[in-house]
Amino acid sequence: MNSPLLQLLVLAGIAVFLILRLRSVLGTRDGFEGPPRSQQKAGNERRPDFEVIEGGPDRDITDYVEEGSETAETLARMKRVEPSFGVAEFLQGARGAYELILMGFERGNLEEIKPYLAEDVYEAFAEVVHQREENGYTIEADFAGVRETSLVAAEFDEDTGRASITVRFIGELTSVVYDKDGNVVEGKHGQIKRQKDRWTFERFMGSDDPNWLLVATGE
Repeated sequence: MNSPLLQLLVLAGIAVFLILRLRSVLGTRDGFEGPPRSQQKAGNERRPDFEVIEGGPDRDITDYVEEGSETAETLARMKRVEPSFGVAEFLQGARGAYELILMGFERGNLEEIKPYLAEDVYEAFAEVVHQREENGYTIEADFAGVRETSLVAAEFDEDTGRASITVRFIGELTSVVYDKDGNVVEGKHGQIKRQKDRWTFERFMGSDDPNWLLVATGE
């Protein structure tokens, strides 16, 4: 064997030995691992533009109530019992129910809204409507919109499944009251009045009936 070939084999053997030693010290890399720690510090420990955090806050809850509050915890318990329940969807439905029930009451169309009312609420509404009719009053009302819908409280009994949510509404409508002779006794044509209400809705979580009933009203 000539000398140049022998020298080449020796150098190749040394190179293989050095590569194996280097791998044992540094290890191997698969995929992207980012720069070494020394470079990260030199770059002022720059963070990625966003982070995905598992087990973070439920935005369907924290978008409407304070994170960590008693109301937030109550809503979370409702969602554990009934995963299909959503706060955003509930508030959207409550907003629609507010218009439907409010205008049904103003216009005296209680049969239309009876399925959405608890029995005692229906009776209270019916008494007011009956009194208006006895006095000969009629109401001309139109709904202008809802300026505010906010969730203010929630209660949940896990033993019975009974859940209640209180919502604050600020609605706008026109309402003119006429006496039996057609004279205006309250309100003004085209004048929008603002109305504030706190309504409590109730249902049993996990039941087949998805409808919430209005069980209490107030300001």
